[in-house]
Order: sequence, then C-alpha cells, then structure tokens
Amino acid sequence: MSLSVSLTAVPGVPDIRNGDDLGAILGDCLEQAGLGLQDGDILCIAQKVFSKAEDCIIPLASVTPSDEAVKYGEELKKDPRKVEIVLRESTRVVRAFRRPDQNTGTMICEHRLGFISANAAVDESNFGEEDAAMVLPRDPDASCERLRTSLAARFGAQIGVVMTDTFGRPWRLGQINVAIGLSKVPATIQEQGNLDAWGRPLQVTEPALADEISAASGLVVRKNGKTPAVLLRGLDWQPADSRGADILRKKQEDMFR
Repeated sequence: MSLSVSLTAVPGVPDIRNGDDLGAILGDCLEQAGLGLQDGDILCIAQKVFSKAEDCIIPLASVTPSDEAVKYGEELKKDPRKVEIVLRESTRVVRAFRRPDQNTGTMICEHRLGFISANAAVDESNFGEEDAAMVLPRDPDASCERLRTSLAARFGAQIGVVMTDTFGRPWRLGQINVAIGLSKVPATIQEQGNLDAWGRPLQVTEPALADEISAASGLVVRKNGKTPAVLLRGLDWQPADSRGADILRKKQEDMFR
C-alpha cells in the first residue's frame, strides 16, 4: 500500500504541433527538469497534446453541416458546423438542452469510444487555433502505448501512461479529469473477495484507479498554465493490459440509460 505519492507538473512542454514526436519532446522536458523516469512512475498526459500531434483539429470552414446539425444548431444556438463535428464523433445523442441562462446549449452524447460526455468531447479552447474544433484521438490506448514504449526505452524504466480529459459529472457540479486512454495502468482494482479492516469479505469494492490518478493530476494543472504532463511517483501498482474502455459500465448494468 502506498502511504504517500508525489505529483509534479512537468515544466517546459512546448506547444505541440501535428507530427511532433511526443516521446522525444516529453523525454527532453523530463531530463531538463531533473526528473527522469523510474520504475513505477505514471505519466498523465492531457488529451489535447495527443490530438495536436495526431492532426485531430478540424477547421470549421471545411465542414458542411447536415440537416440534423442545422436543426440542433437552431435549437441550441450553436454553430451548426461544430454540431456536425459532434454528431460525427457520436454514436447517439443522449440529450440536448439549452437553459434560459445559457448562451448556447449542450449536447450530451455517447462518443464513438463509448464515453458519455458533453458535446462528444469536441473542444474549441486551449489549442491556439481560431475557427476550428479539436476531437479525441482515433485510438487513445494506442497513442498511450506508443508514448510509453518510447519513454520506457529511453529511461530504461517500467512505467505507465494515462491519457486524461476533463468531463462533467451527473448530479455533481464542476469538472474533473478522467482517463480515456491507458497503457499498462489498471483501469480498476478489483477488491472483491479481499477482507476489510474488520475481516469481512468485500463484495463490490472496485476502486477506479485510472480515474483516481487522472483526477489527482488535475491538482497541479491549470488551464492557462501550459502544463499538460504530470508525473505521479510513489504509487504501488501492478501493470495490466487495460484499455480506456475497461472503465465503462456495461450497457446491461446501466440503470440510467
């Protein structure tokens, strides 16, 4: 059991551009900061870094909205081109609404990767381009694995990588970082069958380790701070062949769908 961990925002990460080698760039930043990587370290990397490097930015001028996008755009007071991108990234619209106090409405969507999120995680902020929208990488797990392999080879360390994004939560205010891609980091820890402090068997306890790590990384990151990488050190964990999808609740177990 880990009694203490450290969280360090990796300094000096430059603005990432399409085609950049994230492993080389982050490796240089870690070395220049005197951090390096050790066995058991976990790197939490903001989704925007991967999306920039993998050309996941769509100019709105290149988008022709469908009739459905135009309809939602009128109802929600949203740019129909952005709505069209949201629809393309989604498998279904769970709900769309606009409160009287909102300038523009919100679409709650099931993303093609299975996550339920606002506007299918399509973003227009904090990536330095006007009249464009950013979408999630096509395969976040593969992106994490490539980065982990590169950094593990460079530093000779067994590490994990988590790709994070900021999601809202039903029934609770505010946003929090969650895991959308994993390499070697367990999605959850299955405690079922273990004993609690009083010797009673645990039946349903399953900590969401990847989300706990992601949320913790948000403590040392600021939206305007240009610190998209966080090093977590000191956690006791065992590597696993996890995927971001492993943390999604099965549809047959969803009581709210």
